[in-house]
Amino acid sequence: MTPTITAFRQSPDRGRGLARDMRVRWALQEVGQPYEVRLLTFAEMKQSAHLALQPFGQIPTYEEGGLALFETGAIILYIAERHAGLLPTDANARARAIAWMFAALNTVEPPILERAYAGLFESDKPWHVERLPVLDSRVDARLADLSRHLGRADWLDGDFSAGDLMMTSVLLRLGSANFLERHANLKAYVARAEARPAYARAFADQLAVFSASQTAS
Repeated sequence: MTPTITAFRQSPDRGRGLARDMRVRWALQEVGQPYEVRLLTFAEMKQSAHLALQPFGQIPTYEEGGLALFETGAIILYIAERHAGLLPTDANARARAIAWMFAALNTVEPPILERAYAGLFESDKPWHVERLPVLDSRVDARLADLSRHLGRADWLDGDFSAGDLMMTSVLLRLGSANFLERHANLKAYVARAEARPAYARAFADQLAVFSASQTAS
């Protein structure tokens, strides 16, 4: 059965590939699984039909047969376990790839999001200028640890895996900030991931939604 995911009808990221449905699109493209997309307005995301799938009124969700999932980590792990291509066959390597998925979401992403949200919602506060260096230092510390682990390798642990997909998705949230300029290996790591054909297809699909919404408006 072809799965259906939900996504923004008008994404606030303006087609930059940062909305979280991009992660799921990318995973599905990596494993060669066709999918359908149901686009939602912000109002529809808060209605009972969507809240029954996603209790917090967010995107994406994933529906396949009688299964409904939310949270990108859970969705991508489900996809990776059902299809070849995103998890190693060796049990130990598989466990490590899953660990990197959790590391991306629980260790690396929180300081990146906190820093991003501060810029978006707190820049007019009198304490913002003093707080920003603290937030920057937290991001830098995580990136330094990640850079040290990656070293000269192409991927985090052997071949490309769901761990790399999730980690790259998180690092892309740094946007135009110069954090990655201080870590050449991480910058190259992100570029390698973006160069993957599956990423390009997923990005094009998400960008087409934004372009269509601009035309309609």
